[in-house]
Amino acid sequence: VQLQASGGGLVQAGGSLRLSCAASGRIFSINRMGWYRQAPGKQRELVAIISNAGIANYADSVKGRFTISRDNAKNTVYLQMNSLKPEDTAVYYCSYYSSGNSYWGQGTQVTVSS
Repeated sequence: VQLQASGGGLVQAGGSLRLSCAASGRIFSINRMGWYRQAPGKQRELVAIISNAGIANYADSVKGRFTISRDNAKNTVYLQMNSLKPEDTAVYYCSYYSSGNSYWGQGTQVTVSS
């Protein structure tokens, strides 16, 4: 499985960004896709994850501000990020999990200026 992420960039606090991640290769119908992030000097953490049935879970720090969604026909997951804060600054990684295997995208930088 290959994951291609896009949509990162530089935005002012309070602004919005939308990340996209397209999966290709051997895609199983039952899977979870999601986003993790890693800030400098910190461990990678879960941001949001969504099952193929559309059930989503979020980190407490992004609830009410971020929305994860997916298009199963396109094998694509999205992360709409609103009301961005400087502490959201990190490299965001797309993930795909199915049948005991995890795959990661290349990461996209999100920088929120104060």
